[in-house]
Amino acid sequence: MKALLAATALVAIMTISPMTALADAATDAKFESIYKAEWTWRGQQMSVSEDIPADQRGSGLPDVSRAAQDKKLAYWENVLKQLDGIDKTKLSEAAAVDYQIYRFQIETLANAQKFKTYERPLAGDTSFWSDLNYITGGTYRTEADYRNYLRQLNDMPRYFGQNMDNMRSGMKRGFTVPKVSLAGRDVSLTTVIDAKGENNSFYKPFKSMPASIPADKQAQLKKLALEAIAKSVIPAHQSVLTFITKEYEPKATTKIGAYDLPDGKAFYASQSREYTTLDLTPEQIHQIGLDEVAKIKAEMLTVMKEVKFQGDLSAFLNFLRTDPQFYVTKPQDLLDRAAWTAKEFDAVSGKYFGRQPRMRFGIFPVAPELAPFYTGGRGGPGGYWVNTYNLPARPLYSLPALTLHESAPGHAFQMPLAMENKGLPEFRQNTYISAYGEGWALYSERLGVEMGMYHTPYEHFGMLSYQMWRAARLVVDTGIHAKGWTRDQTMAFMRDNTALSEHEITTETDRYIAWPGQALSYYLGEMAIWKARAKAEAALGEKFDIRAFHDTVLELGSVPLPVLDSAIDKFIARGGTSPYEGKD
Repeated sequence: MKALLAATALVAIMTISPMTALADAATDAKFESIYKAEWTWRGQQMSVSEDIPADQRGSGLPDVSRAAQDKKLAYWENVLKQLDGIDKTKLSEAAAVDYQIYRFQIETLANAQKFKTYERPLAGDTSFWSDLNYITGGTYRTEADYRNYLRQLNDMPRYFGQNMDNMRSGMKRGFTVPKVSLAGRDVSLTTVIDAKGENNSFYKPFKSMPASIPADKQAQLKKLALEAIAKSVIPAHQSVLTFITKEYEPKATTKIGAYDLPDGKAFYASQSREYTTLDLTPEQIHQIGLDEVAKIKAEMLTVMKEVKFQGDLSAFLNFLRTDPQFYVTKPQDLLDRAAWTAKEFDAVSGKYFGRQPRMRFGIFPVAPELAPFYTGGRGGPGGYWVNTYNLPARPLYSLPALTLHESAPGHAFQMPLAMENKGLPEFRQNTYISAYGEGWALYSERLGVEMGMYHTPYEHFGMLSYQMWRAARLVVDTGIHAKGWTRDQTMAFMRDNTALSEHEITTETDRYIAWPGQALSYYLGEMAIWKARAKAEAALGEKFDIRAFHDTVLELGSVPLPVLDSAIDKFIARGGTSPYEGKD
């Protein structure tokens, strides 16, 4: 904990200082011209993302060829040189904050190109092909929308081919995902390959077309969709399946640690910096994780006493994993319970949040081609996806915490608030920094205690198990990638300390193996928010308003953790008022 606080404070001191005295409008304008030009260019380069509503994504699939990747690196390195030419002492206070956030974004993007992460375009439960599933959930209103969608379908062979070429380059230098993390991933391909015609998931947008499109046009577009699925979508997925099974998997590394990859220590340090926004060593993070695991375990034992369980923690965890009272047998029942919790939050949201997003969200089952190895749920603008695969692995006692994290007030709440905040530049409205975003979502889980969202000791324990799960990630991610931990060692640690099912322990372990550093973001981000809240509560006393505090945190968009610290200092200095006060 001390290491985290020291590192956070150091970064904050080094990067944020009062600049308003020397502020110069011309310097602000120079900086603005840099980021606006780059943001426009960036939007033309980037791939689809589950975190952006499908109807707001570009109409075509991006160029991900090696030539395009080299151009990206050169472009972002040039942007960094331009930023070096900005006299930060002459930026206004607001522009100085924007500069810090923007520079972090560009450094992260450039580092990804330097380490050629595009040569591993699959990680855990994501991949360049399965990510495209999200385009099926867009809002298609016009004939032009559907024709843009058809262009994406017909562009899959080219896009998939470029990704496979990049993976071949990675294979040549030993930069592959570990072999173990590929097991079972073929289902995400075969599900698409085996579904012909209107049964294919990519036909979904054509099943309910708006009446504003004439019937003859609808018929024509549907015919073109069926042709695209048969001639482009299915063959593209088949080509990837053949490549993965015949060419890639046999040559994939059998080692699981990032340190074993080319320039592995530097690569893992870069990934850690990207996902935590802090300069902490693996040893520091590992120890923070161990300390927090011990604290949460003490809370768990208190709940065990409350329910008068006779036995040790291991026996209690086994009871939770196996007792039928904690599980449903029908997928719809799990979806219904998730929806119930989401509506329960709606009843209390006004007590905890002043500004709330206009965007609503739906609750959907995870697509069958993803579900077997997908996480328990995922959320973002407009949607909360609940994994209904293998229901004996989906305990009800964890569902309230999962729902608060993935829907509201977590991802389906925070991201839309950022997107709707027109007071922010676009690069802050529409990007995602994991330490902040995942930290906020995990904070939302524990906030559920105050909000009365956990009705039984078992649900409270489910929240604690999720807290433990994220604290354990600090231990196992650094263990795998920096300390030589084995897969079995990682699974044993998760099994001994969380109430996750064996299925989830397996899929999560393989996710951490394939995605170095990402698992570090959650708990470190949550710790930073609780630290900031404690500081504000102590400084403001009776003036502390939880709604104003949450407004202050969420008004930022998605930011490095030192920026959050600075924002809370300003919140305290202005007497604890909401940043929106007087603006509505």
